[in-house]
Amino acid sequence: MKILVVDDHPLIREALRGIFHDLKGDVTLFEAADSGQAMQLIAEHTDLGLILLDLNLPDRDGFSVLTELRERHPEIAVVVLSAAQDRNSVTKALDLGAVGFIPKTGQREVMMSALQLVFAGGIYIPPEILAREEAPPAPLSATATRLGLQSQAAPTDVGLTERQIDVLALMMQGKGNKAICRVLDIAEPTVKNHITAIFKAVKATNRTEAVIAARELGWDLTPAPQS
Repeated sequence: MKILVVDDHPLIREALRGIFHDLKGDVTLFEAADSGQAMQLIAEHTDLGLILLDLNLPDRDGFSVLTELRERHPEIAVVVLSAAQDRNSVTKALDLGAVGFIPKTGQREVMMSALQLVFAGGIYIPPEILAREEAPPAPLSATATRLGLQSQAAPTDVGLTERQIDVLALMMQGKGNKAICRVLDIAEPTVKNHITAIFKAVKATNRTEAVIAARELGWDLTPAPQS
């Protein structure tokens, strides 16, 4: 089996040489310190079976190298090596076609187990990434809690119509009733009715409370353009 290690750290390449010797005595190992050397070796050895790719190369971003490898050489398995092991990096590498993600910070035994899994046709993902919980949802605002909402709801979730949302958006811009009438081309009694409905929906007693409630709920409103 022919394997290419692409990493600019000599100590990492030396460690991998020892691991491959212990795992598979018949491995032919090639080494590249950057993407340019790697591409040259890949062109010379079209029968490579595995590439171990560092994401932090001196001449190019490792993700772009991985993308090129999957496009030009889909028959070669690629395992990512990285000092970073955050969920985003792992997910991105796997989405781009890597068959494993091995942290450089792992113990020798961990790296050997990971490579054994890859040789057996599996995909290695650091167990700490699998076990890591997603970030908890942001806490509800005081207004959302007061309104009995389960999340930061949209205006329609509290019963506002499209026209009432337009009116509220103009209220948030500081416009009075007459200005709202002109912008929306509706009668002042209609504007007053919409404002009363808005107060009821967000449990406000005046315009200031309604605007504050809308901002606390994260509503960044823009009135719909008038035809």
